Amino acid sequence: MVSLPALPARLTHAESPSCLAACEAALRRGAAGEPAELDAAALQDFDSSAVALLLALVRVARERGVELRLRALPQRLRELAVLYGVGELLPG
Repeated sequence: MVSLPALPARLTHAESPSCLAACEAALRRGAAGEPAELDAAALQDFDSSAVALLLALVRVARERGVELRLRALPQRLRELAVLYGVGELLPG
């Protein structure tokens, strides 16, 4: 299992590009088809950039045939994804 860098406590427009780059790099380093896990336990302060980041990671994972597992994703973030009409695209 590939462990992606854990999401930080704050994930807004300012933090999103570097976080996305690190997570995408980890996904690409893993073997194609090897499951990957993203830990969101620390995430407390976020905006719509967090939803965009998750969708981008889902896309990269699918391209590589990887099952992406989201661990401890805040309920508020899932609700935000549903509000934007993309909740069904997030794993689990």
